[in-house]
Amino acid sequence: MRILTLRRIQDFCDRQPDVAVALQLWYQKSSKAKWHTITDIHRMFGSVDYVGNNRYVFNIKGNHYRLVAIVIFASQKIYIRFIGTHTEYSKIDCKTI
Repeated sequence: MRILTLRRIQDFCDRQPDVAVALQLWYQKSSKAKWHTITDIHRMFGSVDYVGNNRYVFNIKGNHYRLVAIVIFASQKIYIRFIGTHTEYSKIDCKTI
């Protein structure tokens, strides 16, 4: 998969350094993957949830943070739309971000 919004990870790690290792691991695994369905994502990240509109929610660092990404299987691309705490996540509509 090609992750097109790496800058969001870098910016979030600058603000929350405690999550840097976990996000780097997510990035490494995801960028080497070839996902074609949600089943493929589940094999790698068992706690991922599909929330509609091509958006998937990943639990990061033992479920302390959430990452919302648009996954386009046909073009093998991931667009990171949000990274934040559970409190921040509860304030967004992840289907539209």
